[in-house]
Amino acid sequence: MTDQTTGSGERTHRAGLLDIRSIIAALMGTYGVILVLMGLFADPETDKTGGTNANLWAGLAMLLVAVAFAAWARLRPVKVPAEDASAASS
Repeated sequence: MTDQTTGSGERTHRAGLLDIRSIIAALMGTYGVILVLMGLFADPETDKTGGTNANLWAGLAMLLVAVAFAAWARLRPVKVPAEDASAASS
């Protein structure tokens, strides 16, 4: 993690992997990959969905949402105030 200083002199760092958007992106991406693979290699059962491959399209949509969340977390990171070691010990 890189420490940064804001205009008021306060030291901050990025939330990184603990940012909820990163966790959501990872989960949505995992489920999206599973659904895409199921849509490509499993029985599509199009008679139940009116002729569309629901697993494939839902998986692609989930992958798109995962990419959006990952981009959002990367472009607009959460800034967390850094704890000062001397303030924590007193």
